Amino acid sequence: MTRVKRGTSATKKRRSVLKQAKGFRWGRKSKERAAKEALLHSQSRAFKGRKEKKRVYRALWNVRLNAAVREHGMTYSTFIAALKKKGVKLDRKVLSELAVKHPDIFKRIVEFVR
Repeated sequence: MTRVKRGTSATKKRRSVLKQAKGFRWGRKSKERAAKEALLHSQSRAFKGRKEKKRVYRALWNVRLNAAVREHGMTYSTFIAALKKKGVKLDRKVLSELAVKHPDIFKRIVEFVR
């Protein structure tokens, strides 16, 4: 077999790994082997985090809605059930934004649903 010199490709790969590991602590930012290991963990956790973020935000919207609806003498579950019964197609994200930023509009929605 012929000889393959990998100087440029190995350097390029090493540079890209260390560039991705920028900002990590201690040797994980400067030592290739430690950086590779750290990147494996960080990328898997970043993937999980992107999925988890959706759950966290939905829970936040639910809490906001519950707090806003209780001011008008309803509970969250009865409010959501009434929305579905009336055929209102607003989702929880929009409703929570309305409750926080435009309480007068939200009050009219609650009155309509009731």
